[in-house]
Amino acid sequence: MTDASRVWFRFVRLETRIRLAVTNRLKAVGLSIAQCDVLTTLTEREGLSQQDLAERLYVTKGNISGLIDRLAAAGLVERRTIASDRRSHAIFLTPAGRIAAQKGIEAQQGFVDDTLGRMPPAELAEFERLLISSRDLVRASEASQSAPRKIKRA
Repeated sequence: MTDASRVWFRFVRLETRIRLAVTNRLKAVGLSIAQCDVLTTLTEREGLSQQDLAERLYVTKGNISGLIDRLAAAGLVERRTIASDRRSHAIFLTPAGRIAAQKGIEAQQGFVDDTLGRMPPAELAEFERLLISSRDLVRASEASQSAPRKIKRA
């Protein structure tokens, strides 16, 4: 196994472990990760369309539609018709949704404090640098995969 493969598997396992830990913390406040993502995104900017939310959260419009249905049924968000496009809806937090979002933010912040918050500042800065570098490599790989391929002619 190459060094890069070994690091990759450690990274994937760490991501899984982090997701499980955050899932458990959010479950304690009555939210899933997906629900918390929507609610916290709306704390940053309310009135987004379902399409805008889907793009921001890297999910399909179909996935966000079902999620918004469940959040609306729970009284955490409300849909409002967009005047310029009566087929589209803007999504807003209800007062209960605002409280739930805050609980989700606090649960995640607790996890951050217990983990990354315990790293020495120099290590945290280096970790951030490595994450940004890795993100840039993934973006470059995605760009090269989606670039049109030239057909070689004989």
